[in-house]
Amino acid sequence: MKTVNDFNFKGKKALIRVDFNVPLNENLEVTDTSRIEAAKATIIKILEDGGSCVLMSHLGRPKENEAKFSLKNIVESVRDIMGVNVHFAGDCIGKMATEAVANCAPGEILLLENLRYHSEEIAGDRDFAEKLSKLGDIYVNDAFGTAHRAHASTAVIADFFPGQKCFGLLLASEIENINKVLGNSTRPVTAIIGGAKVSSKITIIENILEKIDHLIIAGGMAFTFVKAQGGKIGNSLVENDKLDLALDILKQAKAKGVEVHLPIDSVAADAFSEKANTKVEPIDAISDGWMGLDAGPATNAHFAAVVLGSKTILWNGPVGVFELSKFSNGTIALGQAITKATAEGCFSLVGGGDSVAAVKQFGFSDKVSYVSTGGGAMLEMLEGKILPGIQAISS
Repeated sequence: MKTVNDFNFKGKKALIRVDFNVPLNENLEVTDTSRIEAAKATIIKILEDGGSCVLMSHLGRPKENEAKFSLKNIVESVRDIMGVNVHFAGDCIGKMATEAVANCAPGEILLLENLRYHSEEIAGDRDFAEKLSKLGDIYVNDAFGTAHRAHASTAVIADFFPGQKCFGLLLASEIENINKVLGNSTRPVTAIIGGAKVSSKITIIENILEKIDHLIIAGGMAFTFVKAQGGKIGNSLVENDKLDLALDILKQAKAKGVEVHLPIDSVAADAFSEKANTKVEPIDAISDGWMGLDAGPATNAHFAAVVLGSKTILWNGPVGVFELSKFSNGTIALGQAITKATAEGCFSLVGGGDSVAAVKQFGFSDKVSYVSTGGGAMLEMLEGKILPGIQAISS
């Protein structure tokens, strides 16, 4: 796996695919700079070699080149984080981009305009990819968040850099850490799969069963498993068309010697609201008209015991509706158990949009081993898929 550490960029222009798809507020100010910070190590390495960095990224899903999706809005944030002056090109191809690249001196950064202002980017258009390729000497992919997309800038472009392409430090780190769970894990391995629907996680569960010892099923998806086994779940979230699938997963897990842990009790509410009345009920005996919105105390204790007995942990998906503080205790308790296990030497990987949001919100980010930056990309890796953006560099 070639990374930027295998190249000397002195006098070279590095064309870097970054993932600067960051959130902006109504004043078009960056509200979370995590993705920009994540690319810093790669960029600084190239600058310190004496090279220049030409950055390309998308932002949002523009339809008519709306100004609110212009990467010009993030230039100041990139400049502040990198500590280097950042130039901006008003397009990512054509004369404007070519001239800006020519004027980008060693030690400088140039940010190109939003790739998705051109429909050819998502289409994976080869001509567009070739035009982009003219803007650099070495291609670096450091955008894990888009590695699962066969877009022009993430997969096709690599064809134009034979022998002159590599992974950025962030993308390399993502691959390495996910492989610690999928391929090089220390047993026992525990996977915590939460969230709303079992249908969105079925492929992940089936792929990781060979590699884990314990499977904790949490969040709204747990009720499909509970109902499938004859439990009474009130008005809790359920996928009635996936009951047989839930039973099949339990059967597969048993055949592979994986111990499945479902919630024991639930914080049930009479409405989906912070103001709802609540009570703790057994997970399989929730009152009519009530819905389970968080894990109960017995569940929290049981999940914590499993986690603290683990040497490798994968956490994907929250335990309850943590966005409502009244139903955040289960997710917080699980996070506390994982951070304690990590402090005791366990390797813990957190990934997937909601779980990443939870660890950030509750201050666990720097207390787990690794927080993945790519939601969809990480999920597809866990499903066993080969990601186009990774394959393009490896081949």
